[in-house]
Order: sequence, then C-alpha cells, then structure tokens
Amino acid sequence: MDNINYNDWMEKTLKSFSKKKTILLHSCCGPCSTAVLDVLKEYFSITILYYNPNIEPLEEYEKRKKEQQRYIQESKLDIHWMDCDYDNESFKKIAKNLEKEPEGGVRCKNCYFLRLHKCATLAKENHFDYFGTTLTVSPYKNAKVINEIGLEIEKRINQDSNASLQFLIADFKKKDGYKKSIILSKKYNLYRQEYCGCLYGKESSREF
Repeated sequence: MDNINYNDWMEKTLKSFSKKKTILLHSCCGPCSTAVLDVLKEYFSITILYYNPNIEPLEEYEKRKKEQQRYIQESKLDIHWMDCDYDNESFKKIAKNLEKEPEGGVRCKNCYFLRLHKCATLAKENHFDYFGTTLTVSPYKNAKVINEIGLEIEKRINQDSNASLQFLIADFKKKDGYKKSIILSKKYNLYRQEYCGCLYGKESSREF
C-alpha cells in the first residue's frame, strides 16, 4: 500500500454510503477521538471501544478513560460506549523482550495489532459493519503501518468466520485533523497526556 492517500481513500468510502453504517471505533484517548468523531458522525452509528492495555499505570488508564467518557457526555454526540477490563498483562506478553525498542518500532506494531484485533473480534461478535481506530490522528503514528495492520486483521477475521467485516482505512491527521483535535481538546478542557501509554515509551515523552 505504498504511495496511497489514506484520507482520500476514506472520503471515497464514506461518500459511497447510501445510509449510515455501524462502526466499532477503537479510541486511544478522548483528545484523539474529538476530531475523528467530528468526521465520522455523519456516516456512522458509532460505538467507542476503550481497549488500551498498554496504558500504565492503572491510575493513568482510569484518568484517560474518564476523560473519554466525559467528552462523549459533554459533546452531546450520539455515541455509544463499549468498555473493556484493564488488560495490562496482555500488553506485557506482546512487549516481552521488546522493552528497549524505540517508539514506533516492533513493540508499538505489536501493540497496534493487539488493540485492533480486540476491536475487530468484538465488532464481528456484535455484527458491526466496520471497525477502525483513532490512532492515525496523531502525527507520531504511522498511518501506513496502522492501515496495513487493520487490513491484515480484516482478512484474518473474515477468513476464519466467513464474516464481511471491514476495516476503515483512514489518516485522520490529514486536513488539519490533529490541529482540530487540539482545538476541541482545549474547548472541552480535556487532559492531554505526555506519553502514548506504556512506561517503556515514557522516556521520549511529549504531549499527544
């Protein structure tokens, strides 16, 4: 999938809809969800999945989850919610021996796969049309890598179950998506974390 404009691909997909579809949307945090929900609300009946076992410590995880829930409530968007138990052990397993990997390396790719596979599995079980993620709104996340992982999971899920679940190809940082997320985060006074989630990557901290 080299040289693909993922934002154009997404827009073409959305414009092809004759009616709203259902999507289970993995969200990494409230701030990243803001601009993404603003784009997708016209095209989907959206359910947010908050599955982020990479976030450490537990207090940080709970703080981010509450901010996500607060944004959904205060924005008055028609958004449904699907929660998951804190599952840090699953992240530890896929990160084993990769603790010293740089941000964006193999550990991060494993983490993307873990979260997107959980999202796809739940989407299939609950008969959603699509699954997707807010991750690409961040300028620190590689949209090509994330989209390739999503499409690989789509292929596996459908082969294993004869389902017709689709992954929403996207690059939400395009067309000032990240800038809009900052503006909306400030409007709702959302907590913006200084590291992606795991403690291994915290040393290269920056505001996400």
